Parts: sequence; structure tokens; C-alpha cells
Amino acid sequence: MPLAKEQGIVLRSIKLGEADKIVTIMTQGSGKVRAVAKGIRKTTSRFGARLEPFTHVDLLLYRGRSSLDIVNQAEIISPHRSVRDDLGLFAAGETMLEAVDKVAEEHERNVRLFLLLLSGMRALETRPAEPASVAESFMLNLLSLSGFHPSLSACAVCGSTSPTLFSSGQGGAVCSSCAEYDAEPASTEVLGFLSGLGTAELADAGAFIPEDPVRRRARGFLYAFAEYHLERRMRSLPMLARSLAT
Repeated sequence: MPLAKEQGIVLRSIKLGEADKIVTIMTQGSGKVRAVAKGIRKTTSRFGARLEPFTHVDLLLYRGRSSLDIVNQAEIISPHRSVRDDLGLFAAGETMLEAVDKVAEEHERNVRLFLLLLSGMRALETRPAEPASVAESFMLNLLSLSGFHPSLSACAVCGSTSPTLFSSGQGGAVCSSCAEYDAEPASTEVLGFLSGLGTAELADAGAFIPEDPVRRRARGFLYAFAEYHLERRMRSLPMLARSLAT
């Protein structure tokens, strides 16, 4: 079996048998890969905590004939330990990991998505004032990469620059003339907040702390839009919302 050297960020892991784990990793060169880490759950394992979620690692992989590779070697580049130790940071980081896991294709190179995730992890490492804003900015960037960025400054249907409603199914902000039955009122403050998050650098997004009514409305629009267009339920989003309430 050929060896491959990669760097990646661990998205998740599940137990396999008595001592092994299957780890899912977003790599820079090969997209999402799933690999078996043999013996990782033994106290004598040479991998130790090197393959925990959030960890940025250098890897040496055996390319198997099945869909699963085998981890031959793993060295930590950055553990991102602080993300695991704080509820707000963890909720934001978990949202990023889940979103990438859901949209990335196995063994399909996507350097832009990997770099976006790496930037998100690094932004959380700085302990921003509002971790959820970093995660939401990340989600807007991920939607853009996937071809689903919501229209926020003009009607998604006719291009009018005075939208007053929001519809996930219609592509974002819409004017009253184009709105379908499920469109909801959207203030300029809410649309402006989302637009700002969508254009901000992830390292700066954590400074975006709007008034609570604006936050709740914007959060509802973004979460519904993401799940609608990615066609995935996001189990981490309720946790992210709860982290804002603490």
C-alpha cells in the first residue's frame, strides 16, 4: 500500500473494535479522508491525544484499497486545546467541524475549504469576545464556497436594493413584490449584520456583538438558510445558540 504525507484537521472520531478508532480528517491535499488509527485507545498508544477533534496534524497514511486509510504516523502542528476547554469556543468550533464534514467530499481536494477551516480554528484560538460570530462568519463563507451565499443587500429575485423580507427558499433577502408566502420580515439592521459577517475576516468577526433582538433574528435566518441549502440538519447549531444565551 502506498504511503501518503498529509496535513489536516481532525473533524471527528468513532470507536472501532476494542482499541481502534476511525478518524475523519479534512486534509489539505486530499480533501476529507477517513482512516483507522490502530490501538489508539490503548494507554500505550503512540498516537495518544494527537487525533482528537480540532487538532491540526501532520500525517503519514497508508492508502488502502477500501474507503478507509490507515494512520501510520501523526504529529501535532497545533492542538487547539483552548477551543476544547471553553463552552463558547467549543460550540463555535464544533459548528465549523460539522459543517465541513457535511459538505466535503471524500478524497476530493478542496484547498479553499481546508484553509477556511484552518483560519476558523486560528481565529477561535485568540479567544474572541463573541465566538459565535466567528462560527457564523465561517458559515457564510462556507455557503459562498458551496455556491449558496445569501443575497443580503438586494432582492434575490429582481435585484431591488430595498429588500424588507427574507426567504431561505428564494435565496435570501427579497422585496415585498417578489416575496413568497414563507418570507419573513427582515430589518436593515439584521441584514446589515449578516452582510458584515459575510465580508469580515474570520480573525475580526469575533468583535461583532449586535443587540440581542438583532442577534436572534439574524441567527434564525442564517441557521435556516444553511440547513435549507446544504440539505443537512446541523446538530451543533442548537448548542451554538445556547452558548449565546449563557
